[in-house]
Amino acid sequence: MRDPVIQVEGLRCSYGDFEAVRGVDFEVARGELFGLLGTNGAGKTTTLEAVEGLRRTSGGVVRVLGADPLADRRAIRPRIGIMLQDSGFPADLTVAEMVAFWRETSSRTSDADAAIEALDLGHRRDVRIKQLSGGERRRLDLLLATLGGPEVLFLDEPTTGLDPESRLRVWEVVRGLLANGTTIVLTTHYLEEAEALAERIAIMHRGRIAVAGRVADVLARQPARIGFDVPAGFDVGVLPMLSGDVVHEPSGRVEVRTAELQRDLGDLLDWARADGRVLTGLRANHASLDDVFHAVRADGKAVSR
Repeated sequence: MRDPVIQVEGLRCSYGDFEAVRGVDFEVARGELFGLLGTNGAGKTTTLEAVEGLRRTSGGVVRVLGADPLADRRAIRPRIGIMLQDSGFPADLTVAEMVAFWRETSSRTSDADAAIEALDLGHRRDVRIKQLSGGERRRLDLLLATLGGPEVLFLDEPTTGLDPESRLRVWEVVRGLLANGTTIVLTTHYLEEAEALAERIAIMHRGRIAVAGRVADVLARQPARIGFDVPAGFDVGVLPMLSGDVVHEPSGRVEVRTAELQRDLGDLLDWARADGRVLTGLRANHASLDDVFHAVRADGKAVSR
C-alpha cells in the first residue's frame, strides 16, 4: 500500500462483557477515500470512534498520521476533521457566527466565505442553526469538518437527510478534497454513495470485517443479473444454454445470475432475435453493494478478503 496514514491492527473494543469489535485490521492510504461499512450492529461506529480517538480500545493498535489518536490527541487533532452523525452545535448561533467561532478555535487557516458558498449556505449565513433544515445542518457539519483543509477527514453519514441535489453537491465537495490530497474515511448507509466515491471498502459484520478490497474487485465476486418479463405459461426450457443460473419468478419475470454477463447476454439476445421475440423489461447489470450486503448477511461470517 502507498504511504498508509491510517493503520488498524487487531482492534478490539468491548462494552462490559460484550465484545463489539473483535480483531479488525485495515489500512488507509494517503489521498484515498476508504469506505467503512457495516450491517446493523456490526461495530462500524465503535471502530470509527476508536480511529478518531473518541473511544478507548480493549486491544490492538491504531495509528493515524503515525500517532495514537487518543494518547496523542493534542498533536493529531489539528490535522484531522471529523463530521459526526449529530454535531450538537449551539442552536441560537447563526451560520456565520458558528463558522467564525469554529475558525477561531482551529489552528488551520481558512477562507470561511468560500467554504460557506461551496456548500450552498451563503443565503443562510444569518439564519440561526435551530431554523435550518436537517439537510442544511448536515451541510454546515461538513463545512466545519473541512474548514482549513484537514489532512485526514472522517465523514460519518455525511448525506443523511439531504435531497438528491444537495447530496450531489456534497459529493462534488468530497471529490474536490480528494483531488487536493485529503485522506477520507467514509461511513454511510447509502451504498450507492460508497460505490460512487470509495476506492476501497471494508464491510463489517458481527464485529469483524467480512469483505474488504477495491470496490470493483468486491463487486466482481458477486454474480451479475439479467432480467426480463415473460408471458404466462412461458417454458424456460426454450431458452438457450446459459452459463448462469436461471430463475423463473412467480411474478412472470426471468432472472439469470451469471459470472459471464457479456457472454450470456449476447447468447440471450441472439436467441431472441432468431426466434422473433421481444424481451420486455430487459435489464442487465453487474452486482451492486446491496448484493454484497445480502451475501454477507446470508453467510453470517467473513466471506472474502
